[in-house]
Amino acid sequence: MTTRIDRDGSLVAALRRGDPTAAEDLVAAYGDRACRLATRITGNAQDAEEAVQDAFLSLIRKIDTFRGDSAFGSWLYRIVANAAYQRCRRRRGSGADISLDELLPAFDKHGCHVAPVADWSMSVDDPARQTELRMVLSTAIEKLPAHYRAVVVLRDVEGLSHQEIAETLGLTAVNVKTRVHRARLFLRKQLETHLSGQTSKSLAPLTPRGHHQSFFTRVRRKRD
Repeated sequence: MTTRIDRDGSLVAALRRGDPTAAEDLVAAYGDRACRLATRITGNAQDAEEAVQDAFLSLIRKIDTFRGDSAFGSWLYRIVANAAYQRCRRRRGSGADISLDELLPAFDKHGCHVAPVADWSMSVDDPARQTELRMVLSTAIEKLPAHYRAVVVLRDVEGLSHQEIAETLGLTAVNVKTRVHRARLFLRKQLETHLSGQTSKSLAPLTPRGHHQSFFTRVRRKRD
């Protein structure tokens, strides 16, 4: 942690001085992670690359406004995320994002699913279906609005805490937790739709709670 803080402090000082190598040092320190975040938000390598370039140029211009109230990395990721969101809006148009309210599972007044819910969790442990399920999950993530896609990927793929995501994206921890929950519900519904058409005869009623979270964790582990 001390090394990370010291390196960021030296980097910030170099950027403020306008050192000739400061921009290269910035890319070396954060380029790969910034590209990963931007790619997962935009879903497009070219848009992600342009978003990171825009973000880094903006950061260099605005470096004097960084006051150290949050970690430098969180401040940088926030700028990268905003640049990626702008790319999404330019590509799709401001009204193109789907409404999760129209796609989330329906619940009754007691908070229970209105429609029967099937337990497809055993499919996750079937090696023959791992590639298929990863592709289905990846496609489902791409259907999420960018701001939901960012939080669920940072949480369930990167493993960041709610507080870390909040600092990264400039949100409250409560907002992050809500978005992660809603995104997981949406992804679960997409997976259920896919799997119910293929394994409906072998599925049993779902009784335990939280299967969707364990599924994402297991898919992430399989991927890694």
